[in-house]
Amino acid sequence: MRIARYTHEGEVTFGVVDAQAETVAALAGHPFGELQPTGVVLPLSDVRLLSPMLPSKIVAVGRNYAAHAAELGNEVPEAPLTFFKPSTAVIGPTENIAYPPFSSDVQYEAELAVVIGRMCREVPHSRVNDVILGYTCANDVTARDVQQREGQWARAKGFDTACPLGPWIETDLDPADLAITCTVNGELRQAGRTSQMVRSIADLIVHISDAMTLLPGDVILTGTPAGVGPLAVGDEVAVTVEGIGTLSNRVVKRG
Repeated sequence: MRIARYTHEGEVTFGVVDAQAETVAALAGHPFGELQPTGVVLPLSDVRLLSPMLPSKIVAVGRNYAAHAAELGNEVPEAPLTFFKPSTAVIGPTENIAYPPFSSDVQYEAELAVVIGRMCREVPHSRVNDVILGYTCANDVTARDVQQREGQWARAKGFDTACPLGPWIETDLDPADLAITCTVNGELRQAGRTSQMVRSIADLIVHISDAMTLLPGDVILTGTPAGVGPLAVGDEVAVTVEGIGTLSNRVVKRG
């Protein structure tokens, strides 16, 4: 099932997407728990898709693909390397990535994102699937020069528009071996598979929930494959995850 968040005639609604029919069936309330269809069905062309969630927090994982760690001259860490992106960094499909004035090297990072479906803490491996609502595409946009200069990653990875998510949440998906690609202006820049992750999604959720409570709608970014590189104003960057879809955003100068 594909769950989208969209706006139509000024109202923001969750809905279930039928990709073949190119429609979205509206839901009453939120998508956590039992879904409640309203009976309203709209053509996808009549709505504007938003980020599928507005999470209370985004917990991201760095260097979870060995080849990506190596391309930046880093070792794979002994324990998962986690950091936060603020909720204010989130944008949806077709929204613009605003190039921040304090950076001259903004880069793309295609990732699989996990959306949490229920409040949880200290999740054991045996319960991980119970706390996942589904999966979506993400772009962990990074001001690489700021990351390297400042060491602490809050500004480098947390600036406004630095976390595109979408186009929807796929709830029926095995994430073990999915293709992840990134294109810039139609040219392939990244191509990897989730099976190349150093640590599995289950391991990451166990590790993160050991330290903090995860809330419904929270998002975990699971790392990026090798091939990261620069973006320029005017570029169209697209992240595609097998079984989910494509998240596209244009880069603009922050006005």
